[in-house]
Amino acid sequence: MKRIAITLPEFFDGEADRITAMLNSGAARVHIRKPGSTADEMRRLLARIPPRLRERLSLHDRHELAAEFGIGGIHLNRRNSSMPAGFRGIVSRSCHSFAEIVKAKAEGCDYTFLSPIFDSISKPGYNSAFTPDNLTEAARQGIIDSSVYALGGITPAKFAEIDAYGFGGAAILGAAWQPVDRLHFRLQFITPDCDGTPEGIKRLAETVAAVLDGGCRWVQLRMKDADTRQILDAAHAIAPLCRRADATFILDDKVELVEACGADGVHLGKNDMPVDRARKLLGPGYIIGATANTAADIEAAAMAGADYTGLGPLRFTTTKKKLSPVLGYEGYTDIIGRCRAEGIDLPVVAIGGIVPDDIAPLAAAGADGIAVSGAIATAPDPTEATKTFITKTNHI
Repeated sequence: MKRIAITLPEFFDGEADRITAMLNSGAARVHIRKPGSTADEMRRLLARIPPRLRERLSLHDRHELAAEFGIGGIHLNRRNSSMPAGFRGIVSRSCHSFAEIVKAKAEGCDYTFLSPIFDSISKPGYNSAFTPDNLTEAARQGIIDSSVYALGGITPAKFAEIDAYGFGGAAILGAAWQPVDRLHFRLQFITPDCDGTPEGIKRLAETVAAVLDGGCRWVQLRMKDADTRQILDAAHAIAPLCRRADATFILDDKVELVEACGADGVHLGKNDMPVDRARKLLGPGYIIGATANTAADIEAAAMAGADYTGLGPLRFTTTKKKLSPVLGYEGYTDIIGRCRAEGIDLPVVAIGGIVPDDIAPLAAAGADGIAVSGAIATAPDPTEATKTFITKTNHI
């Protein structure tokens, strides 16, 4: 299935690199949609994208820059409804009805977006305007064909359905811009309980330093019962250690403290802030993880904009209060298998009482990584314990 990514309306740090990576990894095109942008803002973004890839860009706004940067396409919409004089590249248009598609084809558009096919991820309240029956009938009549791309609420789980309706591909907005390129995890370390005192935070930082020395490159600070000051103090002790080791630093639960803590993102439990609300507050530049215990939990996390799920527990653990039902290896195999069969490819990290011998069967079940706390933190030598886990996880 062909994929077209549409940028978020806001500019963000590293966006040109993300666009380049998408084009290099298989996206057919990237549409640059920046309503209200200035010419200089657009120039700065376009200049950072390699010239060899600009043919596969389409501009929704600032069409006058197409010739200046060798952009291969323009997209017509309600803001910019007419084609620039002299443009000879690819032309596409946004449509919200079958009649608009017919008109766009008659006008010579190379392809169209039809939306919203499903309820939007990025625009709350922007709900599907179509039914399975009228989509099927439009395909039968040849209105929906390979030149029509489905837009609105698109995730990998919907690809098979889109293909069945006869669309040429999918245009993806909200689900396209999660920072998946930063999810190079196999072992995540979750910090043990800390009383928040200066002595306790010092011990915690020593443990994190030992884990980083062992090769772990993902640390989650978890202090459920601590106050804001204690969390900030602990984060300010741990964040520099992670930076020096080029490790990802995740804060548990406290979305409002992510920036102040210098964290790369947040992990949300089932009783914490909803993922979609956290994504709205944090934007696309932060990692958001979500706790899951079922396939439905993983699907919901994917639809809400999570970057990964922590699926568990594998077995009983004393580390976490209010433990969900244990899954065992068979539970992981079943849940991950069902998700992959539905096209849900959100990374899954196994959690809950995991020891090194669990890694091979969890990998066989489809887990992308593991999260560990007590088995490392309480080991006589946390560095050596981490190295043992790292050695085993190299086979995931």
